[in-house]
Amino acid sequence: MSAAAATDYRTRTWTGLGLDIDGHTAVVTLANPPANTWTVHSLAALRDLVAALNADRDIYALVVTGEGEKFFSAGADLKQFASGDKALAREAARRFGEAFEALSAFRGVSIAAINGYAMGGGLECALACDLRIAEEHAQLALPEATVGLLPCAGGTQNLARLVGEGWAKRLILLGERIDAATALRIGAVEEVVGRGEAKARALEWAARAAKQSPTSVAVCKTLVQTTRSQPATAGLIAEREAFVDLFDTADQAEGVNAFLDKRAPTWTNA
Repeated sequence: MSAAAATDYRTRTWTGLGLDIDGHTAVVTLANPPANTWTVHSLAALRDLVAALNADRDIYALVVTGEGEKFFSAGADLKQFASGDKALAREAARRFGEAFEALSAFRGVSIAAINGYAMGGGLECALACDLRIAEEHAQLALPEATVGLLPCAGGTQNLARLVGEGWAKRLILLGERIDAATALRIGAVEEVVGRGEAKARALEWAARAAKQSPTSVAVCKTLVQTTRSQPATAGLIAEREAFVDLFDTADQAEGVNAFLDKRAPTWTNA
């Protein structure tokens, strides 16, 4: 990405989202008060913003959090479904898919800093990230069936993969809500921190990720995620081929030589 293009995306307005750049980390804040709900416009903005971040080789990690102290995100704005219009429902489902699939495919490390309620599409956003940190007062749920809907943004797939079919069914079929401690115990989040501490902890993790080769991280992430859809034998072959392919990158040479020279590597993401 050119310097001009990087400046453009960093300074433009993203509907329903805030953007800050902290070194090699982009911090995206869900900002649609009072509950940081999603609309088709904010979902399209997230999709386009992730594309811009992918194109900026200086960005290695992405932190997603919610504005305020109460909500990460309460999910979809249900007012858009009150009319029963199937065309609107189809557009919303498509936008959710585009946004969260783009987030899942972000080439760097994505971390959800869950600073409060993560409900429905809010939890699905967090599930689309690589890692999740929840504040101790956070509440997680997929309550769509309570209002005659279902999680259409990866919830049925990603939650079951993380916590197993039983717990996924408790949340989805029974409408059960879990607290942060339970989320940690069942594997829905990787760490629980105190109130107001999730973003700072996520930035610490992002800084640790930035010490890794960004080219290696991107390939490793892809390989890990292919375990969801392909047999282990195919993954093992792809892993070996990807290892060799890294020798075409500048970061591979820099990493090995920096280790041998006993110095910190300087990554170029190339």
